[in-house]
Amino acid sequence: MEVIIDRFEGEYAIVEIDKDKFESLPKVLVPGAKEGDVVKILVDHDTTKKRKEHISNLMDNLFLD
Repeated sequence: MEVIIDRFEGEYAIVEIDKDKFESLPKVLVPGAKEGDVVKILVDHDTTKKRKEHISNLMDNLFLD
């Protein structure tokens, strides 16, 4: 998904997600961004799977008898 930074209000970037549809996004998530910049938002399924496996392994090792 791509969003366009419309403006900044306090600690939030107001982004256009569709024509005439806006949402707020914490500025901390788009460091160095300026009005008019395009921001890509994606879900990284591979990294999520690896993190879940890592946490599961930690839990298994923690609760071993």
